Amino acid sequence: MKIVVGMTGGSGAQYGLRIIEHLKELNHEVELVMSDAAHKVLDIEVGPSYKKIIATVDRQYDIKDISARIASGTYKTDGMIIAPCSMKTIAAIATGYTDNLIQRAADCMLKESRKLVLLFRETPLNLIHLRNLVTLKEAGATIMPAAPGFYYHPKSVQDLVDFIVGKVLNQFNIDQKKIKQWDPEKA
Repeated sequence: MKIVVGMTGGSGAQYGLRIIEHLKELNHEVELVMSDAAHKVLDIEVGPSYKKIIATVDRQYDIKDISARIASGTYKTDGMIIAPCSMKTIAAIATGYTDNLIQRAADCMLKESRKLVLLFRETPLNLIHLRNLVTLKEAGATIMPAAPGFYYHPKSVQDLVDFIVGKVLNQFNIDQKKIKQWDPEKA
């Protein structure tokens, strides 16, 4: 599969990194675009080690490059994941405001009826956030809050992150052997 990954300035940089790691381990093509704020959040939340993971992607685009191939609906991909997805980006996509490449690529996914998964971590949500999320759901996006489950008895923060990453990859029917799937017999 060819998946576009967008990373914005919302907290939760680990989610985007783990998505990239898992996609690459499973031999999928990853095209990445990151906002300036995403770089800052990665420095704060992860530190410089994140650059090793970013270096594994197949193609990386500048956030300002509106002429990039992912800015066109004619460029075929299997979909896009924005993780983390800031409420600023949610608002832009919901209103059709495409001022940067993440927003434009997401707009292309919606207009071409391709999978668009938006993983946000904001809480609490105000009424504007909720309305934007409803608008995006009605437009065909998959809305995913970064809300990990605890029924499988996670032992680490990494387990919590991987739970969400597994849920995101499930949206693309990507089989992941390293991420625990629910098994009631082992509960």
